[in-house]
Amino acid sequence: MLDRLALRLVKPAVDAAALRLATCGITADQVTLAGFGFGMLAAGLVASGHSLIAILPLVANRVLDGVDGALARLSAASERGAFLDISLDFVFYAAIPLAFGVGDPGANALAAAVLLAAFVVTGTSFLAFAVLAEKRGLKSVTYPSKAFYYLGGLTEGTETIACFLAMCLFPMHFAVLAYFYAMLCVLTSVTRLHAGWKAFG
Repeated sequence: MLDRLALRLVKPAVDAAALRLATCGITADQVTLAGFGFGMLAAGLVASGHSLIAILPLVANRVLDGVDGALARLSAASERGAFLDISLDFVFYAAIPLAFGVGDPGANALAAAVLLAAFVVTGTSFLAFAVLAEKRGLKSVTYPSKAFYYLGGLTEGTETIACFLAMCLFPMHFAVLAYFYAMLCVLTSVTRLHAGWKAFG
């Protein structure tokens, strides 16, 4: 829901960073892998009970995720790069709730499982729509710079990161936050299923 606004706000800084990295010979894939490394570091810190410190690599992961796309657009963006980017994004999104479950299984395991299940549903509807939209030659007017059809919804990347940050700041309330966000993910999936039913009818 907030991705379009967030992308517009950070675009000047992201484009400037991408241009600087391009002049240094750094590739988009390298930035993607570096961002993934920061994401896994954040998950490891959460699992070991250091969720507050995990905020730094978590934010670094998201910053680099924005920069790698801008860097790819400065040259010939590749399908391999787009595949790597979205695949590692989904690994990161799954790793953070899992890390909270591992860190305190007694309090968080069930909530983490529910949130991960909700992520599977939203991710499936998101990717299934993208595959069929590509097959039909549909293009997103809302997110034209994306490598594939990006179907928005109530819970997009910006909302997910805001939720993760809240979890890191208030780990004692992880379960409540996880259940609440899982409910929002289900609502998002319902709207995406409706959109797909209409678009591919």
